[in-house]
Amino acid sequence: MSAADDLTMIGFLQQLGGQLGAWFYVIAGGLACAEAAVMAGLVLPGETALVVAGFAARQGWIALWPMVAVAVGSAALGDSVGYEVGRRLGPRLRSSRLGRRVGDDRWRRTDDFLRRYGGRAVLLGRFTAGLRALTPGMAGMAQMPYLRTFLPWNAVGALVWGAGCVLLGYAFAASLATLAHALTYVPLVLIAVAAAVLVVRIRRKHRRVR
Repeated sequence: MSAADDLTMIGFLQQLGGQLGAWFYVIAGGLACAEAAVMAGLVLPGETALVVAGFAARQGWIALWPMVAVAVGSAALGDSVGYEVGRRLGPRLRSSRLGRRVGDDRWRRTDDFLRRYGGRAVLLGRFTAGLRALTPGMAGMAQMPYLRTFLPWNAVGALVWGAGCVLLGYAFAASLATLAHALTYVPLVLIAVAAAVLVVRIRRKHRRVR
């Protein structure tokens, strides 16, 4: 990414932030919730919206910690809804039009994943886009105990993932200001490192010859 690309990205996000403002809370939280609740994560991963929301918090368009709270709560709620949908609908969901679009391979991989890791799959699946959308529903279909198993793992995953995505966007925004300046010197650093490596190799070769 060039310095010009960075400036273009900054300009676009600044324009977006001026238009959306507090709607960042609603949009980012809604997408994070919809990932597993309606399997929207298969086509639109929610972490992208949360990272952009973190950038918005860094720019002062929204507040950071309320956005973190919205992200965590929305993620936990979305998985709980997905679990309940899977528990109630079960096989009908897999044979529906949406289930056929998901594909047998994805369902089978999620089955294997859940069977292998049990309750831990709820946490581990949170960090993989396709599994994040399917695992809660599959846990519901498998009648995984909600209060004893699903809810604790879901809460931990939502906390780490939701807060992590927002804070990543926040940190990324902080680095954009210095990235364009740093890119000016990166080629010089690489040349210096390459020259140092070349000198060391030449000296070692001369020592072997002697």
